[in-house]
Amino acid sequence: MKLNRRMFIGTGAAAAASLSAPMVMGAGHGKPRVVVVGGGAGGATAARYIAKGSKGEIDVTLVEPSRTYYTCFFSNLYIGGFRDLSSIAHSYGTLASEYGVNVVHDWAIGIDRDAKTVSLAGGAKLPYDRLILSPGIDFVEGAVAGWDVTKQNKMPHAYKAGSQTELLKAQIESMPQGGTFAMVAPPNPYRCPPGPYERVSMVAHLLKEKNPTAKIIVADPKPKFSKMALFQEGWSNHYDGMIDWVGPDFGGDSVEVNADEMTVTIDGEATKVDACNVIPAMKAGRICEMAGINEGNWAPVNGHTMQSRVDENIHVLGDACAQGDMPKSGFSANSQAKVAAMAVRGALTGSKVFPAKFSNTCWSLIDTNDGVKVGATYEATDEKIAKVDGFISKTGESADLRQQTFEESVGWYAGITSDMFG
Repeated sequence: MKLNRRMFIGTGAAAAASLSAPMVMGAGHGKPRVVVVGGGAGGATAARYIAKGSKGEIDVTLVEPSRTYYTCFFSNLYIGGFRDLSSIAHSYGTLASEYGVNVVHDWAIGIDRDAKTVSLAGGAKLPYDRLILSPGIDFVEGAVAGWDVTKQNKMPHAYKAGSQTELLKAQIESMPQGGTFAMVAPPNPYRCPPGPYERVSMVAHLLKEKNPTAKIIVADPKPKFSKMALFQEGWSNHYDGMIDWVGPDFGGDSVEVNADEMTVTIDGEATKVDACNVIPAMKAGRICEMAGINEGNWAPVNGHTMQSRVDENIHVLGDACAQGDMPKSGFSANSQAKVAAMAVRGALTGSKVFPAKFSNTCWSLIDTNDGVKVGATYEATDEKIAKVDGFISKTGESADLRQQTFEESVGWYAGITSDMFG
């Protein structure tokens, strides 16, 4: 029986009860099968935890087109010159060799929810008993007038790390002395990292060293943004006079770009720019829409298990899901993946399932050793994942504390990538 949204919403107790007994596999199934689509902070973590925790009792397949995964988190630090590109690159070899995950480098192009199969671009069909979708984000068409993905080589988004990140950095480094860099910032909600305002800081750091008379324009549709006071303090301290943030009161919500002419028009006034980072409005990775599990731009989930509110056999993680109060961050996806992995193991093998708990911290680097952070803990309710308490760096902190915060983020990066890839 399929659960519709009315039947499935608010089923915290029922979900917990259903997970207490293992799923009975159909004749000829053998091991229960889990397919994970997307090999980022959500998908790679879920694949590893299910494979490791089930000790071979569950067959786990991870579908990810990229053989080398570049993390969005710390990609801004590559732009700023604090990291090499190779330092944010990771392979899936350990997941396969040490944890027995079947890693398939291909594109998922369709989901048959009735047959419970995932179709791949190469022609294969993968059957599943549980499906985990962690596809990240795609962009809303027409979100920025004059821009679409065909313009991404002239005006990169650099919101899927790798070649786009390299391209954006190269364009910034090629700017003429005294040139202008522009960013079109995204509306809420958006993937972070790579945070737009940390990126502005890293671009400013790079330009301060190589092109100190350059200017930065940020066109922003939002009247405020996360850690706004901290960033504005940092910009004043480190990059005074370089950054012009244009909010909606001054036309930041009325922007048009022309990639051929390299112009950005804000509230009717066109400005010639030398490099431009366009970050459009976002939506769940397209495979969620193809699966028919979206409501609007995102896929709603039950926070107790990360199960889709449309299909109980599908779990959705990270940027793609609508879950409540958690931000769309790598830390969030990693935290959600562990809850989903526990739920999946419980459903398929009868292992114990504990109440879902979540946490998140987002670090940002403003300048050398000037790190700030914001974070919170969360719990699952029947309505959503709800914030319990939180913390944020304060303006005016000492240099020693800011350096400690940055060093903490470096340790976190090593820890989360090990948690994802083994």
